[in-house]
Amino acid sequence: MAKLPKSGKKFPFLMIAPQCDPGEFWLSDKVIDLVDEVSAKYPVDPERIYLTGNSMGGYGTFYAAIAYPDRFAAIAPVCGGGDAEAAARLVNTPTWIFHGDADTAVPPEESQKMADAIRAAGGEHLKLTLYPGVKHNSWDTAYADERLYRWFLANRLGQEPVKPEPDPAPNP
Repeated sequence: MAKLPKSGKKFPFLMIAPQCDPGEFWLSDKVIDLVDEVSAKYPVDPERIYLTGNSMGGYGTFYAAIAYPDRFAAIAPVCGGGDAEAAARLVNTPTWIFHGDADTAVPPEESQKMADAIRAAGGEHLKLTLYPGVKHNSWDTAYADERLYRWFLANRLGQEPVKPEPDPAPNP
C-alpha cells in the first residue's frame, strides 16, 4: 500500500521512485527495463501501470510514453517537456501535466507546448494544471493532490480513458 505523505491516506498500489545516477538522464529503454524488472518480482497489473516524474523525470515521462505508448494506462509529467513533433503518439494516453507558472528552471511553456501538440493531434484525455506563483517545485502540490491517485486508479489499458477531475473553484 502506498501512502500519501501529508494526509496518510493509503492507495492500493506499488510505487517506485528511482533516481538517475549523476550525469545521466532517463532513457526510455531504462524506464521500460525497470518496469519489467519490478513487474517480474511483484504482482503488478499490466493494465494499471502509470508513469510520472518531475523535472528531468517529467521529460523522461514524456519520452518513455512516446516510445512505448501502449505500456502505460496514464501519465503525469511534472514540470517537464518533450518532443512536440512526436506528441501525436500520446493521443490515446490519458495525460495530466503539472507545472508551476513561475518556474524558471524548466519554463512552463515546455509543458504547454506538449499539451498543445497532443490536443492538435486529436488527444482529448488531457489536462494541463498550471499552479499560479509556483516555481520549479510544483511536484509538492501535484503529488499531494489525492485527485491524481484516484485518476490513476480510474484508468486502465484497454478501457475508455477517464479525464482528471476538474480543479476546485477558487475562493472569492
